[in-house]
Formats: sequence, C-alpha cells, structure tokens
Amino acid sequence: MKVLITGGAGFIGSHLSELLLKDEETQVTVIDSLSTGKYRNVQALTGHPNYRLIVAPVTDTSLLEPLVADCDHVYHLAAAVGVRRIIEQPVDTIETNILGTEAVLSLAAKYHKKVLIASTSEVYGKNTKVPFKEEDDSVFGATTKSRWSYACSKAIDEFLALAYNKEKGLPVVIVRFFNTVGPRQTGRYGMVIPNLVRQALKEQPLTVYGDGRQSRCFTHVRDSIRCQKALMNEPRAVGEVFNLGSQEEVTIERLAQRILELTGSKSELQYIPYEEAYESGFEDMRRRVPDTSKVRALLGFAPDSHLDDILKDVIAYFREHPELH
Repeated sequence: MKVLITGGAGFIGSHLSELLLKDEETQVTVIDSLSTGKYRNVQALTGHPNYRLIVAPVTDTSLLEPLVADCDHVYHLAAAVGVRRIIEQPVDTIETNILGTEAVLSLAAKYHKKVLIASTSEVYGKNTKVPFKEEDDSVFGATTKSRWSYACSKAIDEFLALAYNKEKGLPVVIVRFFNTVGPRQTGRYGMVIPNLVRQALKEQPLTVYGDGRQSRCFTHVRDSIRCQKALMNEPRAVGEVFNLGSQEEVTIERLAQRILELTGSKSELQYIPYEEAYESGFEDMRRRVPDTSKVRALLGFAPDSHLDDILKDVIAYFREHPELH
C-alpha cells in the first residue's frame, strides 16, 4: 500500500503517518509546505525506509501529479487552519483550501485514486440545531465577516469532492473534524487547549474569550486517526460525509478551570471580548456538538479517550518540551 498525505507534517498528519507506518507493508509520502506544519513533527520519521517528505505546497501540481499517480490512497489534510490565521490571512485561507483541494481531486480523478477529504465542524456555521447531523443545514454569516471564509471554503471543498464522486466516479470520503487535540498541536493560530495549557504552565492568566459559556467537544488525535484509517479502508464509506468527534461537551470556562486543576497552576481566568481578541463584529458558535451515530453505525467507532485524557497528554507534552511555551 502506498499512501500520500497532504499536509502530513502538521499536527494530525504526523500522527497519521506514524499510525500507517506501523504496517511494514505501507509506504507513506508526505507533501507539506511547512507553513503551519513543522519539520520537528516528522523529524523522527525521516530515517524510516518507508517514509518520504516532500517540502512543497499542495498547489504545485508539477510535483503533486507524480505523487498522486504513484499512490493508492490520498489523505488530503492540507488546509489553512486556526481562527487567528483565518482572520489575519483570509486570502491564503481561501486559496489554500479551495485550490489545494481542486488540485488533489482533479489528479485523483485522472488516476482514479481513493481520497479522504478533511473537512470541519465549521461548515455547520451558525446553525443552532444541536447535535449536528451530517445532513443539517449550513448557516453562514455575512461575507463581510472574514471569520466565515474558512467555513465557506471547506464547504466548497465538500461540494467539489461529492461532485467528483457523482460525475466522475471518484472514490471519496469526507470527514468533519470536531476540535481534534493532542500532543504536537500548538496554540499559534488560536487553538484553545494548547494556549490555555501553555498559559497555565507559565503561571499567566488564562485567556477566555467572551463569557466562556460557549461549549465544545474535543477529540484525541489518536482516536481521530484511527477512525480516518478505518473509513479509508471501508468501501461503504465512499461518497459519504462523517462527523468525527466526541460528544463530551464542556464550556470553555470549565475547560480552563480543569486545566488549572490538572496543572496545579495558580493562574486566574481573564475574560476578553471577542472584538479585542479577533476583530470587530466577530461571530462565534455557541455550541458545537456532533451527532456521531453515522460513523458509529458503520464502523462501531467511538472515541476511547475522555477530556481528562486529552488534557493530561497535552500537559505532559508541553512539560516535556518547555521550549514550546
């Protein structure tokens, strides 16, 4: 089996590479621009005989085409991620997500390769019907709110993937990630758990945006990659969209308090209005909870890790790598 992972030096992609390489018959090639992915994430893999890293953007089709032609499966994880980056670099967000996905899908169709497309819970937008089912509506804010450019770009990715499946017979699987977290994830672009853990360990105030009563469900990266691999190997998943996440809901305020308890930090919570953290008129989802019955019915999948497991692993990672905080 030959596997290509776009964005494979990122947080999720590096863990997926490790999982796939446990099979001695699997060869993994990664293409990553290292704009958000980091070489340190995959440095330990570079000496593996079945691993190869290509440093280039996924939109470079001259490099991408022979990689797609030579593989069996493509995990398309390359994307602009993180709320802060989306606000600060909207052009890069839109171009990376849409043009990168179009490049992967067109080449995969040319050589008829199976593709897993990484999408996001953001595609549900401001929909207030919780929990979110895969067939629920997307409700986006105005185009003047750059915060929604990421959600819209990923929705276009999904439309494009399903169109390739319907019109050209391309075998595609779409997964919508719900706050995947774990070791190697940094808070550079606004990821909440790494930021709060880093602040707690440095005895800094823990920044909580808004009133802190907005809630999220967090998924350990090891559960996420296990499910991705299973979906890629399941023929019945082709042409389908799946929520991939946990249903263990927690408010951001309670999340911050639990991080203080687990780290033993004496820090206090600092509430910051969204307008100060991001931009004027910033809009957020109040609750983000997945309905995971579809993937559970198909694979029998449910996350093994609970929130405390995730937090303890992230805390341990930052303590082992003090240079990151």
